[in-house]
Amino acid sequence: MEETDIEQHDKIRTEIHGSNFEELETGLLPGNSGCGENLIKTEPSTTDHPYTCNICGKICNISSAFIIHMRYHTGEKPYKCEVCEKAFNERSTLNRHSRVHTGEKPYKCEVCGRAFNASSNLANHLKTHREATPYKCEVCEKTFNESGKLIKHMRIHTGERPYTCEVCGKAFAQHSNLYTHKKIHTGEKPFKCDICHKAFNVSKNLTTHLRTHSGEKPFNCKVCGKAFKELGKVTKHMTTHTGERPYKCDVCAKTFHLLCNLTTHMRLHSGEMPYKCDICGKAFNESPYLTAHKRIHTGEKPYKCEICSKAYTFQSNLARHRKSHIKKAV
Repeated sequence: MEETDIEQHDKIRTEIHGSNFEELETGLLPGNSGCGENLIKTEPSTTDHPYTCNICGKICNISSAFIIHMRYHTGEKPYKCEVCEKAFNERSTLNRHSRVHTGEKPYKCEVCGRAFNASSNLANHLKTHREATPYKCEVCEKTFNESGKLIKHMRIHTGERPYTCEVCGKAFAQHSNLYTHKKIHTGEKPFKCDICHKAFNVSKNLTTHLRTHSGEKPFNCKVCGKAFKELGKVTKHMTTHTGERPYKCDVCAKTFHLLCNLTTHMRLHSGEMPYKCDICGKAFNESPYLTAHKRIHTGEKPYKCEICSKAYTFQSNLARHRKSHIKKAV
């Protein structure tokens, strides 16, 4: 049986004050040197704020709000995630966190259609539609509503990567990317697909993966209307319309639409192969090649023919197999 708010409240007060808190109920301060002086409870008939915390001075009108507040001082986190065991001091925070594992994004922007897993994230996003954007990139003229966002954006042009992995030395432009990268070393993949049970190290990859099952393609090109499963794919696609190639190789002068393509290209000159198979030691200059190579060891065959159900390790093999059906039909 779940504890009521009053039972939870009494439990917390017992931890803080011991079992003797009758004085608190009558609004009297204990005279000893214990922790009882951290809480004053006045009579509801004389004030609209019956719960006052003497640690920080916060005033609460109802017991449930006070109970939650006191957990910030006690460190109590009674609500635990069943997937990753992370604990929280509020049930609502646990509910919001659970969406990280499920990929659920119930808060949708009415302007651009982008979805979020928390209402606060949607609120911050909406500012991008209605706020002024006074911070302008001098290279590509993209504008931002915060100077910090412009600083992060400039790293795309400068190539600056101030966040370095302590394990392998790989550097990143954003701290969040480094945090995600570290899971490669730990092997942590807390985000699991309920349909095929494939696991991912970040929630957005699970969200994108689920679209392979649903067929959803929510991102459309404004020029030709082509639809994509990922917003990043739209950005890449747009360069086919603009012809823009702002990233240039210093060695051979070849130009690219995207910085990531230039980074990969530079490895042809340097010979760098940072993606290494932990089973046989073979190294690759791009992560997709390593992912495909590992299927040789695991036996995974994710590419299945919709006509005869024959499965293949590589997409190119499936494409070649499909031609055999076309020839038979002819």
